[in-house]
Amino acid sequence: MLVELLSKAATVAMLTFVVSSMLAMGAGLTASQIAQPLRNARLVMLALLANFVLMPLGALALAKVLWLDEPFGVGLLLLGCAAGAPFLPKLAELAKGNLAFAVGAMVLLMVVTVGYLPMVLPLLLPGVTVDPWQIARSLVLLMLLPLATGLALKARYGDLAARVKPALDWISNASLILLVSLITAANIDKVGCSADLTPTQDGSWRSVPASATLPPRSWSRAKASATQK
Repeated sequence: MLVELLSKAATVAMLTFVVSSMLAMGAGLTASQIAQPLRNARLVMLALLANFVLMPLGALALAKVLWLDEPFGVGLLLLGCAAGAPFLPKLAELAKGNLAFAVGAMVLLMVVTVGYLPMVLPLLLPGVTVDPWQIARSLVLLMLLPLATGLALKARYGDLAARVKPALDWISNASLILLVSLITAANIDKVGCSADLTPTQDGSWRSVPASATLPPRSWSRAKASATQK
């Protein structure tokens, strides 16, 4: 019962973090600032190569090298294939990096992920089917819409955006800390015991909204396929 409550609270904290982060990023930037770094073709190609070629290959290699149990291997593969995490701009902000490029790259990676996952996951995990609309709907509602709302607020009511951004940043940071704490508490008894962890608990955090849209039955079919092999 306690674990279930902690998991539900973690879901609420995750949604709060994603939405508040996107609103805050939009309220602090303009559309032109986000688009400008994406004109650097070399930088964009490197980002796409790293996220959609190197990361999936690295996940496959790491799963084999570490002899991960099948649920962990599947979770790691999803982690490697789903790009465009809301954590990317937050990390760039904390590191005092190029926030505009981080937000632009996140949007680009999200859009590519919508078409990438339905094509690649069935090849890597026989039996898995992915609905691109299900992924797109989640990304649009949780990330793109709040980001666009923040950008619109910044463009039309700049003073108001400047006043609400600190509050949005505070909510984002607090919900992130709460999220990490809740997930740790919910899974503390499973540390060192892989048998009870599922791929979703394992942590597909690289793109939470994208990975969260995959239905549980997909995992069961993938697990059955791997067992038969």
